[in-house]
Amino acid sequence: MRSYTRRKFLKQVSLAVGAGLTRLPLLHAARSARRRLGVAVIGCGGVGKRLPLWMARSQRLVAMVDIDDKTIATALENIKDTDAKPKIYHDYRRMLDECHKDLSVVLIAAPDHHHAPAAKRAMERGLHTFCQKPLAHNIRECRILGEVAKKNKVFTAMGNQGHYGEGHHRLCEYIWAGAIGNVTEAHCIVDDSFGGTGGRPPSKPIPAHVHWNKWIGPAPYRDYHDGLHPEKWRKWRQFGTGGLGDMGCHNLDGAFDALRLGQAGRYTVECIHLKGGSHEMYPLNIVLRWEFPERGDMPPVRIYAYEKTEDMPESLRKLRRELQTPSRVGSIFIGDKGYMYSGSFCHDTRILPIKKHRQYPPPLKTLPRTGGALDEIFDAIEKGRSLTNDFTTTSGRLTEWIFTGHLAAFAGVGKQLEWDVEKMECTNYPQVNRYIGRTYRKGWEV
Repeated sequence: MRSYTRRKFLKQVSLAVGAGLTRLPLLHAARSARRRLGVAVIGCGGVGKRLPLWMARSQRLVAMVDIDDKTIATALENIKDTDAKPKIYHDYRRMLDECHKDLSVVLIAAPDHHHAPAAKRAMERGLHTFCQKPLAHNIRECRILGEVAKKNKVFTAMGNQGHYGEGHHRLCEYIWAGAIGNVTEAHCIVDDSFGGTGGRPPSKPIPAHVHWNKWIGPAPYRDYHDGLHPEKWRKWRQFGTGGLGDMGCHNLDGAFDALRLGQAGRYTVECIHLKGGSHEMYPLNIVLRWEFPERGDMPPVRIYAYEKTEDMPESLRKLRRELQTPSRVGSIFIGDKGYMYSGSFCHDTRILPIKKHRQYPPPLKTLPRTGGALDEIFDAIEKGRSLTNDFTTTSGRLTEWIFTGHLAAFAGVGKQLEWDVEKMECTNYPQVNRYIGRTYRKGWEV
């Protein structure tokens, strides 16, 4: 095995971040003196392509799962200079059946429709679980994963990496300290939109290196066609979660926590703009408005979400120009004493204009600083620390809230839906409740 020091590892991570790979979780390498935990990686391509190497160098990589033989071959090539000899699977159900006694942690980076089936099965075997965002494919799955995590007393975390950063913490601390007074509006740029119109492209032969039946997994079976594997599945309603699921978990997270939206038992959501959409694909350019009642000492608030910047109203464009926001994206929080800005992934958090930020005494740092998503879950296992983004109380409820935006989009522009959080249902437009969950192919149930 080639010598690999902590310094070299951190240098590689820094280079990756500098290259723009900031959506990936970071993991400290200095674990040689610690107990190496048995880890399985489910999904070794896309955002998960670096997980096998990181786990091979910092933990004990027991198994890798992917439906694409070429992806597995690349992962094996990447870890060839380590001492890892993981077992290879195309089906995580079989992997968990055969390997669970040798595992402590499961890392899930598969397409969205596999998140809940894989995570639930892992947690039911007592395995700590990290899942990339969004937590699941629909509202019901988010709630189930939270309940299973709580029942089995496992550590869990979701990979919306900005949640663990200083910008997210400072956004909460500034707003909670009253830096801009009572916040009554927030305008958030999601900065991604996946969807379209029409039906499926023509069927094609399944590539020899793709285990297609395993890729379909819990979803209704369909023939292989263009626009699905390996990268474009996000726009399809049976497999992805559109722009809201992809980037909403990053760029709506700050508003959810800073404004304590999770404390509301009821709220309304309305779609005020969209393009396209069909029974197969999500709409594009969704614009949403949520209205929340008082939450503790916080006043009622309206939250606007824009999948694309081009759909912002001119009044908001003008405000952003006047405030000189650091980026074309990010969120604006409007209080009765001023404005705050938080960029994509909660970077560049500040009061605006910047002169007022410099004048305001920085509030105390009251939230725990834990490092990245993977740092947090491994440290929690080792030291018994509480988690800041667990499935039960945080990431699950965040994702549930975001997915009510899908219900509003499916209902159509101009229909204000009344949402009961605990009952998990729309009380005034029951037609959309069929989208709260989904049916599963036999053997893949959640």
